[in-house]
Amino acid sequence: MKTVTIEGQLRTESGKKATRQLRSQEMVPGVIYGGKKEINFSAPAASFKNIVYTSEFMVAEVKVDGNSYRCILKDLQFNKVTDALIHVDFLELVDDKKVIATIPVKFTGTPAGVKAGGKLVTKIKVLKVKGYPKDLRENIEVDISALELNANVRVEDVKAGNLEVMNSPRIPMASVTMTRQLKQEEAATPKAAAPKAAAPAAKAAAPAAAKK
Repeated sequence: MKTVTIEGQLRTESGKKATRQLRSQEMVPGVIYGGKKEINFSAPAASFKNIVYTSEFMVAEVKVDGNSYRCILKDLQFNKVTDALIHVDFLELVDDKKVIATIPVKFTGTPAGVKAGGKLVTKIKVLKVKGYPKDLRENIEVDISALELNANVRVEDVKAGNLEVMNSPRIPMASVTMTRQLKQEEAATPKAAAPKAAAPAAKAAAPAAAKK
């Protein structure tokens, strides 16, 4: 799993004035919680770039005042006008404590339905999971090779090892739908004519009492 190192410094002052001063120096205030104690720190805005502006799941190694904290990103705040990052929340990873994380889904294989002319539609790109830090991973692979035309793969079909998937089990994650071309081809295919019903025996047979 990828790790990003962030060099920070302890925040000794709090309040709006101190926060504004940090931001004027292109520093971003943050907090680390979930461990033995809460750590308030700040770090250069540029040091958060790799973990904030990505869809990948990463671990942050936050170094503050000579100590190192292994964390995952939990929350972000942006300026509503400038979109600049203004606050970061990290959750410290403790070996014997389960955490909740959001991990990207990686679909593998070419669906059978796509090979038949259908179109793959993905509906869920991330899953919320709960587990111990040692079981966290960069992504959760979902094999969709057997996915047929007009079929779905659902959350309940996911194999996530020791991680508990917290999304509703019946939610569709991906499906293969008919393309317009495939629908047109099916509509243009002549249907087999139904066999004609046999004529009633009374009509098929010559009248027994017919006069010569």
